[in-house]
Amino acid sequence: MKFASFSYDGVQGYGIVHPEEQKILNLTKTKDWNGPKTFLEFVQREKHLEEAKQLERNWLSEQIITDEIIFVNDPLFQWEAPIPKPLKNIFAVGKNYVEHAMEMGGTEAPSYLVIFSKVPTTVTAHQSEVLLHKHVTKEVDYEGELGVIIGKKAFHISKEDAWEYVFGFTIINDVTARDLQRQHQQFLLGKGLDSFCPIGPYVVDRDSFLPIEKKQLITVVNGEERQRATFNLMVFSIPDIIETLSKGMTLEAGDIIATGTPKGVGKGFNPPKLLQKGDVVEIEIDGIGKLKNYFND
Repeated sequence: MKFASFSYDGVQGYGIVHPEEQKILNLTKTKDWNGPKTFLEFVQREKHLEEAKQLERNWLSEQIITDEIIFVNDPLFQWEAPIPKPLKNIFAVGKNYVEHAMEMGGTEAPSYLVIFSKVPTTVTAHQSEVLLHKHVTKEVDYEGELGVIIGKKAFHISKEDAWEYVFGFTIINDVTARDLQRQHQQFLLGKGLDSFCPIGPYVVDRDSFLPIEKKQLITVVNGEERQRATFNLMVFSIPDIIETLSKGMTLEAGDIIATGTPKGVGKGFNPPKLLQKGDVVEIEIDGIGKLKNYFND
């Protein structure tokens, strides 16, 4: 099943997405729902997932009739990132596809997991504008990625048990200022500018999405396909990532992991195809949907 966060007439909410993706059952207000009122709280209280699945079944079979249906084409509707204000930095994996590592100047896959983070103020939503920050960077790039949302506290977790700690999956654009990344010789500034982490539009729960290996990510810029890859090409699998991160730090419900980008980023072309004002980036993942954003000054 799919979930989405939104604002309707200025009031934030979240809900269950209809299979046709044109309407959302507003869990924030429906009388048939006694669960949490925000999506982050919902993720933190795993027991409510089965209740939500039953509510979805009742809704789709018309066993419940409710006025709390939000239509995404309503002028009062606005997308929000699934977790609009994450409690912590987003964990992000670098060089997790061999061909991407090589297009960025490497000669082989990394031997150890490469991890950096993106601060919470980078987060923005589907169909929102991403700022180019021309006053600090001239080299803004896109990176389409599969996002993982942790579902419960995890410490010192083996990769064999790792899937039990995943709530679900989403789409992330790990927008990057390549010149800042190069100048400062670390990733935080180049990855951390405001609006540099579009997430959404949906979260799909773990069991509805697995297995992931043959699912495909496609990134399109202004109608031109730039990235296409399946997730079996990852150097470090999602269980590997969770095992490594949790060895000495606690992952918590609502934590977000960006799992790395495949080849085809703008910097990898000759000459580079970096983002400009007016560009539109669309990232699509099988079984989740399509994340679309507009780039502007």
